[in-house]
Amino acid sequence: MYHSRYDERKEKVNQLLHDENYKPLKFKELCYLLQVSQEDKKELQQILDELIAEGAIMLSKKGKYQSLTAGMLVGVYDGTQKGYGFVSVDGMSDDIFIPDENSLGALHKDTVMIRITDEPVGKRKEGEVVSILQHGITKLIGTYQKSKNYGFVIPDNTKYNKDIFIPKEFTKQAVSGHKVVVKLTDYGNIKKKPEGRITEILGHINDPGTDIISIVRAYDLPTDFPEEVMKQVEHIPSELVTTDYNDRRDLTEWMTVTIDGEDAKDLDDAITLTKDESGYTLGVHIADVSHYVPEHSPLDKEALKRGTSVYLVDRVIPMLPQALSNGICSLNQGVPRLALSCIMKINLEGKVYDHEIVETVICVDQRMSYTDVAAIIEKHDKATCDKYAPFVSFFELMGELSTLLRKNRYKRGAIDFDFPESKILLDENGVPLEIKPYPRNDATNVIEDFMLMANETIAEDFYWQEIPFLYRIHEAPDAEKLHKLSTFLHNFGYYFKYGQDTVHPKEIQKLLSKIEGSNEEALISRLILRSMQQAKYSVECAGHFGLSTKYYSHFTSPIRRYPDLQIHRIIKESLCHRLDERRISHYERILTDVAVSTSKCERRAEEAEREVEKLKKVQYMAKHIGEEFDGVISGVTAWGLYVELPNTVEGMVHVTNLPGDYFIYYEKQYEMVGRDTGKTYKLGQQVRIVVVDTDRVTRTIDFGIITEEDSTWKSKEEPN
Repeated sequence: MYHSRYDERKEKVNQLLHDENYKPLKFKELCYLLQVSQEDKKELQQILDELIAEGAIMLSKKGKYQSLTAGMLVGVYDGTQKGYGFVSVDGMSDDIFIPDENSLGALHKDTVMIRITDEPVGKRKEGEVVSILQHGITKLIGTYQKSKNYGFVIPDNTKYNKDIFIPKEFTKQAVSGHKVVVKLTDYGNIKKKPEGRITEILGHINDPGTDIISIVRAYDLPTDFPEEVMKQVEHIPSELVTTDYNDRRDLTEWMTVTIDGEDAKDLDDAITLTKDESGYTLGVHIADVSHYVPEHSPLDKEALKRGTSVYLVDRVIPMLPQALSNGICSLNQGVPRLALSCIMKINLEGKVYDHEIVETVICVDQRMSYTDVAAIIEKHDKATCDKYAPFVSFFELMGELSTLLRKNRYKRGAIDFDFPESKILLDENGVPLEIKPYPRNDATNVIEDFMLMANETIAEDFYWQEIPFLYRIHEAPDAEKLHKLSTFLHNFGYYFKYGQDTVHPKEIQKLLSKIEGSNEEALISRLILRSMQQAKYSVECAGHFGLSTKYYSHFTSPIRRYPDLQIHRIIKESLCHRLDERRISHYERILTDVAVSTSKCERRAEEAEREVEKLKKVQYMAKHIGEEFDGVISGVTAWGLYVELPNTVEGMVHVTNLPGDYFIYYEKQYEMVGRDTGKTYKLGQQVRIVVVDTDRVTRTIDFGIITEEDSTWKSKEEPN
């Protein structure tokens, strides 16, 4: 059956259920009414399920399909550990608060129908769940606890706030402490716990590697490649063959380098650069992955399914098999490789005035690390300069152009959130040995600036060609969130200009400059970031707010991101004049789905990476319970203070653990003030803390405040 015919049938069913004369019917009754044949019943069920998931219709408690009741909203329930939740509804900027008693037993990721019950001025709307339309989770990862005649599983995902009852016959002989996979068989209700059966035992909680495997499985990250994918890989050569040079520009004589982290193995971007009296010629050469991954092949389907490579603390889950990502597609030193090159002419003011996109063959002369390049252009380290003497002037020219490009980007209003990333070092058993901020330097800036320029140039080129394309967009902040941010900033004496509907990114940039070095910098920067929309992929060239540019795409990482691989195909078809009406129609049909799918995969990867990082920080601080450290208050809430240590670890001082007084929270000032003593804790304040406890299940760290009078705890050495 053709896709268009399916859509027509779906629309017909939707119209029927919304007809004013339609009376709610059960599935069998609908089949009779629509004269659905036995072989088409499965398709009708699929259509009904999709309409429910989209919030177009609902299934009543009596099993009848009907349109939504007036005044009802449909969204996805986001659970919390404390029982209450939030529902996000498409088209609404803020989610809706659902008190525990009004949740109807909804569980995390359920699609629910809600009714608004309260709309307080200046605060989040409140609602109640009136119907659970579809359960969003079918299996969970958790820790098994054994009882005499049954067991139960505590979910790793704390947003799923109910333990899962496991009948004895479905425990698979698990013992307490086992990490297990649970298939849900009964979702329970307000009075009854969900039930399930154990389908797999991942290992004991104390076994090396079980912790990260549990997170990998919880996010359903695919690890092993299917057999048909590996068979396809077997037929891909490990080196270039003679015919690969056909119809390509040979750039193997150009001085070419890669600059990456010391541990990187998938090198997908290389740089060439020269300068004359008219300006610079910058070449950004990207691995031509699409040459080896044909559309619709097993490799392509698996890459789309994965969407992105996932970089966990101790491993990489690649989008492509290693034979490609670390082999023939990786721009390794000293071997010719196929590339798609964006060669830009940049004047002495740092503006691109001409460019060329071309299929090439390149050969990297030197593989460099960020550390060594920074030592040359930032520190002018003699030993490093001597080691790479033939390239020193080359890297200095890179630093010169990078500074110019960055200056121009700053001038137009691009926003730079400079949050330190964490670098976590593990031993062979996955035990964290050291945690420290991951340094940014001039070398990382160079690569970032050059990649941004290539991405912008490519996006603008194909926007004006008016052919289907995939863009990376970052929409302007929501007006309501801007108003809330502005109100908050006034309490700290900061202001920024914004119109009724939007703000220019330059105003955000000015604000970040004003708060730089202040006590409030960390929190205000985070609040600004939270007020922003989430970047995503789109077929519409809607601009990138954070970069303050109208045109932006992801072109530079096809080894690890599917959108880059997708636009490489379009670019190459355009270069070879193969974009006829049939191919244009093809891309118009598929690109929206690719944008949605890859955006979801990106968010999944980010969440998994964040959870692994939190877990390793908890494991690391568990070895430092009872020790004191200096930190900075990074957040103030009604339930306590968040304190960040110099090594990027963050923990919480619960309000009940604040010393010597009853503390009152002042929301507008983000302060905690002692009722009797007047002792104040506020954002940016330096404090001395003691590590009180850690929890591997909830992945949280508890701190206590140390006062000058407190001699209970003895200081030990600080964590690295």
